[in-house]
Amino acid sequence: MVGVRNVVAIVCGGGPAPGINAVISAVVNTASRHGWDVLGMYDGFSHLARGEKNYIRLDPGNTNRIHLTGGCILRMSRFNPTKKESDLHTVVETLTELGVNYLVTIGGDDTAFSSSSVSEYARKLGRTINVVHVPKTIDNDLPLPEGIPTFGFETARAFGTTEIQNLMEDARTSNNRWYFTIAMGRTAGHLALGMGRSAGAAVTVIPEEFPQPKIRLQQIVDIIVGSIVKRYVIGKNYGVAVIAEGVIEKIAEEDFAELGNVVLDEHGHIRYAELDFGEILKQKVLGELKRLGIKMSIVDKEIGYEFRCAAPIAYDIDYARNLGYEAMQFLFRGDSGALITIQDNEAVPMRFENIRDPETGKTFVRRVNINSVHYKIARGFMMRLERGDLDDRGLATAFKMEPEEFKNRYSYLFDAEPSLDA
Repeated sequence: MVGVRNVVAIVCGGGPAPGINAVISAVVNTASRHGWDVLGMYDGFSHLARGEKNYIRLDPGNTNRIHLTGGCILRMSRFNPTKKESDLHTVVETLTELGVNYLVTIGGDDTAFSSSSVSEYARKLGRTINVVHVPKTIDNDLPLPEGIPTFGFETARAFGTTEIQNLMEDARTSNNRWYFTIAMGRTAGHLALGMGRSAGAAVTVIPEEFPQPKIRLQQIVDIIVGSIVKRYVIGKNYGVAVIAEGVIEKIAEEDFAELGNVVLDEHGHIRYAELDFGEILKQKVLGELKRLGIKMSIVDKEIGYEFRCAAPIAYDIDYARNLGYEAMQFLFRGDSGALITIQDNEAVPMRFENIRDPETGKTFVRRVNINSVHYKIARGFMMRLERGDLDDRGLATAFKMEPEEFKNRYSYLFDAEPSLDA
């Protein structure tokens, strides 16, 4: 329509990930070339839901080199505008007052859901706000096709690999030392497995390897102790165990008392940072090792937060800029309501309704495919108790058990395990 100015707002939700600024710069550059205005909304949806017009007008001049930097120039927020209809209403009204008719959201599954909800509610009010979502998370758990990462994941994996390599060397040099690294990954083990595989960690434990809804905390302890003892008997009294934080959600409710006071975030997820899961595992494992007469130093360490604002590696810079560019092409076509992806060198929008669970309305979560060749190879390089070890008399002796007792005690670890044969 003649005289109507096209205005696109950028909202960044969830936690940071390397490459966010590259998306922002690509959106600004592409929009500006078409004469569109760009507003960068500070702190996610939080100010919009309060009717506050807290934004910065973005142009190529103030976003020129931000694609090389970590963090997010607009800051982040986990504020959830879908919890109350009044918040959704205020978000739509505030965007309308600013003249916004297009919205680019950058975030994970919760932000994708918020993005689609804003567009639907605007339509309910007789307004038009076309939306496109750019998938971001170092957890790599958005429902993209297998083998296509979310931006930020590869940078986080690269930095995490280096950190675990350093811990492995420190453990070897210090002697009689293990590190327990609790790796970010709310529901999926992509980051933990990727870092552990690349760094050659002794053992990596991810939630996907447990098909049952809940497990006992002792099962995690048994897996880790098995790895420690198996290495110990061949003279390797050191190592690193990588445990995906999503394992916490698998643990039975009766064990939660040992995890401290459970605190939930805006979207109802456990705040893992509030739990000292590493310390709990450490004390339980030390208790088992003492019974076996094995003296070991264990250091627990949470990793992941330090990767979120790292400057992106070249892969994520290029990838994120491509996503920002294609997000704008999507909006230029007058389209709305999709998550933008790049598949086989083609931009492929994935419609919100196709990536949502029809029962919960929430975005599907992509989990590690434990039947994939990547997982099978990763498991093959780990040193942990395997089914064949149950008949090893030497291991039974190390566990201070008779062979049959040893077999009966640990055979449950393999009851629901998938075949890892080639």
